Amino acid sequence: MSLESRPENSSSNSASAPVRVLIVEDDPMMLLGLEQSLANHPQVNLVGQAEDGYLGVQAAIALKPDVVVMDIGLPRLDGIAATQQIKAALPGVRVVMLTSHTAETEVIAALSSGADAYCIKGASVEQLLTAIAAATEGATYLDPQIARKVIEHLKPPSPTGNLANLSQRELEVLKLMVEGYSNPEIAEALYLSPNTVKTHVRGIMNKLSVDDRVQAAVVALRTGLV
Repeated sequence: MSLESRPENSSSNSASAPVRVLIVEDDPMMLLGLEQSLANHPQVNLVGQAEDGYLGVQAAIALKPDVVVMDIGLPRLDGIAATQQIKAALPGVRVVMLTSHTAETEVIAALSSGADAYCIKGASVEQLLTAIAAATEGATYLDPQIARKVIEHLKPPSPTGNLANLSQRELEVLKLMVEGYSNPEIAEALYLSPNTVKTHVRGIMNKLSVDDRVQAAVVALRTGLV
C-alpha cells in the first residue's frame, strides 16, 4: 500500500468521514490480511503501512492518521517505543496495539506508553473495528483475552503503602519497571548490578505494599508516581 492518502469523498461531512488508519506491521501475511479485511469497511480509510517501528513513526508524522494500528514486536524500534514517539509528536493520534503479546507487563507498558486500545492477533475484524472506534472516541479498549488479567492487578493502592518514601533511585527503577524492562535490562540501563536491582525492586514492592512488579507498575500509573 502506498503511503499516499486515498482521496476521501468530498460529500462526506466530518461526522461520517471514515477513520484514517495507518498500519505498522512487519509480518507481510498479517499486513495483507489486515489490509484486505479493513478495506471493505466504509468507516475505515487505510492511508498507509510501515514495516518497522522507525518507519511507523515517520509515516505517522507524514500522514497524520486518526489511528495507528501497531504491533509490539517490530524491527529496529519496538511498538511501545514507537507509540511513545508518535504520542510525543502527535498527541491527538490514537494507537491501537494489535499483537500476540499477552504478558501483563507488556500490556501495562503499552498502555503507559500512550496506547489507547489493546487487541490480540486472531481477534475478529469486528473486535478490531470496535477497538478502533473506541480509540477514536477517546475511550480505552482491552481485548477480552487480556482484560481479566489486567483487572486482577488493578487493586487500589494500600493505605499503608508508603508512596512518598521511594528514593530517587527507586523511582528510576520503578519507571523502567512500568516500561516493561526486565531486571537485567534495568541493571544495564542504570549501570547497576543485577543484585542491586533486585534489592531496589523488593524495596519498591514493600513500600507500595504490592505482591509483584505488575501491581507496582499499576500503582505507579494510578497515583502518578512516574
